[in-house]
Amino acid sequence: MIERHEGLQPVKEGCAITVEDGRLIVPDNPIIPFIEGDGTGRDIWRASIRVFDAAVTRAYGGRRRIIWFEVYAGEKAFNTLKTWLPEETIAAFHTYVVGIKGPLTTPVGGGIRSLNVALRQLLDLYVCLRPVRYIRGVPSPVKRPDLVDVVIFRENTEDIYAGIEWDAESPEVKKVIAFLQDEMGVKKIRFPESSAIGIKPVSREGSERLIDAAIQYALRHERKSVTMVHKGNIMKFTEGAFRDWGYALSADKYRHETVSLRESWILDNQEKQSALTVEEHALAIEPGYKDMTPDRQAIACKEVEAAMRLWPTHGDGQWKRKLLIKDSIADITLQQTLTRADEFDVIATLNLNGDYLSDALAAQIGGIGIAPGGNINYRTGHAIFEATHGTAPKYADLDKVNPGSVILSGEMMLRHLGWDEAADLVVRGLEETIARRQVTYDFARLLRAEGATDVKELKCSEFATAVIEQMG
Repeated sequence: MIERHEGLQPVKEGCAITVEDGRLIVPDNPIIPFIEGDGTGRDIWRASIRVFDAAVTRAYGGRRRIIWFEVYAGEKAFNTLKTWLPEETIAAFHTYVVGIKGPLTTPVGGGIRSLNVALRQLLDLYVCLRPVRYIRGVPSPVKRPDLVDVVIFRENTEDIYAGIEWDAESPEVKKVIAFLQDEMGVKKIRFPESSAIGIKPVSREGSERLIDAAIQYALRHERKSVTMVHKGNIMKFTEGAFRDWGYALSADKYRHETVSLRESWILDNQEKQSALTVEEHALAIEPGYKDMTPDRQAIACKEVEAAMRLWPTHGDGQWKRKLLIKDSIADITLQQTLTRADEFDVIATLNLNGDYLSDALAAQIGGIGIAPGGNINYRTGHAIFEATHGTAPKYADLDKVNPGSVILSGEMMLRHLGWDEAADLVVRGLEETIARRQVTYDFARLLRAEGATDVKELKCSEFATAVIEQMG
């Protein structure tokens, strides 16, 4: 399939990826749109594309090949086509289904607030997938980075990132505040005369499709748990609803494959003390049961009774082989990912929480320079994989920076295509290169600060060459 996009070089070979019944149909010569990125993106992309092509060639002996199709966004788009995000770029990603991008500059002033957010919303890429796993030999600020092996499913289209807000003291915000006070009876705006207002949409549909994708991923990859991270103790009708919708989805759609944390407590207690009454079970999982109102006690007892009805499929230890569904408050989660990182496996969370968590966890395994990311619509198959760091313009065109984030994002892309053999080679090459202490300046500096004397500092392009050589 050959497509022409106005303002872009025509695609002269290759075929488009298609989707049938939600499944990608990937030809042996797929057309993959790419945005090289701004600033250091140019160096990083030149290095990374060599790694991808080498892995595909070695894995399939020439039988498969990616046909790269450059599209524009950011500074290069503005300089070439006088727009930060051309319609042709959106059309190309839509037509060819899967793409990859380097870091982009967000224009200052009016217009699109974030090109990355715009791409996600325009293509409805509702999952921001951020796997965070330690690679042996990478310098880390924590004692046990090896405990980090977490896959974050961050909701990508809602929450405060929807961009619904009004400037303080503007005519628009005065209308919003007047409506809230006069029509809705809101009395909690502390300083209404000088307040800016933002709206945080969180929907059932948006929450369920994100959590559903996380559960499916966990089951497919035989992970042990899915943790829904939220701030529902404060935002009860948005983040609290996210948690509630997640538990309901798990119970309704994946009843035989999952068990909630509280259900596991009840089943475990039943196995240890089979003579417990319903009230004794309730007291065991709710220490304040005796001080509850009768209505709250009745709810706790109903929860016990519902869990006990699972006995045929979950009792006698069967629940231990199920996917564990649990939840965690966002602030304590940020603490516990430091103190007990191995208790987190797959995380499903809202947009802002996911932004904080993914970067905080990435810091433990060497920083966002080595952290990959992908934006995916699991229902249509559309995906854009991307660098998770910024453009670092002061290092642009110096052949200096670490290309690890884009290289590992490409590894994710290869797996999304079903080309696991090539993805495995990328991982092998990267891990072996770092284990030999052949690293770019950022890791070299940290390793030397830790006392390492056998570090070989490489340029960006040299690092790519080393990765290719170590693929085996």
